[in-house]
Amino acid sequence: MGEIVNLRRARKDRARREKDAQGQENRIAFGRSKAERALSSAQTRLETRRLDAHRRETGEEPA
Repeated sequence: MGEIVNLRRARKDRARREKDAQGQENRIAFGRSKAERALSSAQTRLETRRLDAHRRETGEEPA
């Protein structure tokens, strides 16, 4: 015999799990300090400058 499931409770549990998962994603995306964001953007700018410095000039426009 199968287990008796309260559908109202199952819907609420599923909604709670989905809300928790969304909250976890938001904490990862937006939960960084100002110093961490500044460091990350500085590293990105440095990597971009280094890459651009190694670019070769061919006289042609990029496609």
